[in-house]
Amino acid sequence: MLNLSDFSINHLVTPTKYTSLKKLEKEYAVNFSYLTSVISFLFFTMVVIMFLPWTQNVRARGEVIALNPDQRPQSIQSIIDGRIEQWYVQEGQFVRKGDTILRISEIKDNYFDPDLLANTQLQLDAKRYSLASYQEKVEAIDQQMVAMENERKLKLEQAQNKVEQDKLKVVSDSIDLEAATINFSIANEQYLRIKSLYEEGLRSLTEFENRNLVLQESRAKLISQQNKLLKSRNELINSRIELNRINAEYADKIAKARSDRFSSLSSQFNTDAEIGKLQNTFANFKFRTGLYYITAPQDGYITQAMRVGLGETIKEGQAIVTIMPYDYDLALQMYVKPIDLPLFEKGQKVMIQFDGWPAIIFSGWPSISFGTFEGKVFAIDNFISPNQLYRIVVIPSPSAVQWPEQLRVGAGVKTIALLKNVSVWYEIWRKINGFPPDYYKGNVVEVNEK
Repeated sequence: MLNLSDFSINHLVTPTKYTSLKKLEKEYAVNFSYLTSVISFLFFTMVVIMFLPWTQNVRARGEVIALNPDQRPQSIQSIIDGRIEQWYVQEGQFVRKGDTILRISEIKDNYFDPDLLANTQLQLDAKRYSLASYQEKVEAIDQQMVAMENERKLKLEQAQNKVEQDKLKVVSDSIDLEAATINFSIANEQYLRIKSLYEEGLRSLTEFENRNLVLQESRAKLISQQNKLLKSRNELINSRIELNRINAEYADKIAKARSDRFSSLSSQFNTDAEIGKLQNTFANFKFRTGLYYITAPQDGYITQAMRVGLGETIKEGQAIVTIMPYDYDLALQMYVKPIDLPLFEKGQKVMIQFDGWPAIIFSGWPSISFGTFEGKVFAIDNFISPNQLYRIVVIPSPSAVQWPEQLRVGAGVKTIALLKNVSVWYEIWRKINGFPPDYYKGNVVEVNEK
């Protein structure tokens, strides 16, 4: 009975007289006992599970990459501006290093000349001939300067000898003048004595006139010798002037020749600089002709062509096609939250699930997981990525099962970093409270123990 009313009639009804009531009471007793057993078993099982070991972990997503930068997909650019003339490959085609991918042509008017290299070579040869001419001119001027130096030396010696001769002549004329002066003085004294004796009547008129004649001749010789001395001195002055003139004349000639020499050297150096510039231009033109054929930088597969049409123009540094290297070492990059970054260190074990590979994962019990692969932390970025997460690079673990050969760069992955072993109840309590996983290092513990 339901016993919903305050007035009970149980004492008025005898359940044993009615078969339905007897069956209902018996069934209810059996079900309640069974439910109690089940609840007790589940409670006991939950208690046992709470004390089972649980491996703490940090989950993250990422993608498969190539370990080395030169093994990752790269784009091939054109170093120069050009126009696509011919393709030699197709998307998905395997190419070897140095294979021609496409050919381009010039679009700049500075390089339209079909004989550009030949014409540049002619200009270079002409400049070289000009340089040789300047060199010969400099050598000729050097020889001319040597000849003028020798000639100046001889001319100066000649003029110097003339100066010395004039000096000696001046000395000789000075001596002659001194002698003439003495003779005139003697003749004058004799004249005065004769004159005195003539006036006293002791000498005749003839003797007086003869002495007067001798005096006049001495005076004439004295005057003549003075003129001769002055003439000799003038000649000495003229000789010295000539010596200075010769020195100045040849100094001017040599200075002019030296100026011509420096001008020739300047032209020679300018020509030499122009030759270097033309050589650089010729080398650039020659190197540029080799850039018309864009080749593969390494063995790999052509994955995508960004420029496809014939006659389409491309700019300098613009990507044309992408290539995936043939030989590469697989790795993966995963992104973790800043709060989880201190939990990672190089060499740490990481469980991996690749997209497309079926797996049964028990993150807390990695030993019973199926379809997962093992890796280890290879590098940890020191700066945050644009997605506000930190990037961690993981490589295959050499001691574990090798990663699938069918993996391709760019495939998605899910990673589980294994941390400390704790009880299940502790892990539930930690997650309810929002605490981070426990962090520890084995080597730190060993140091503390010592």
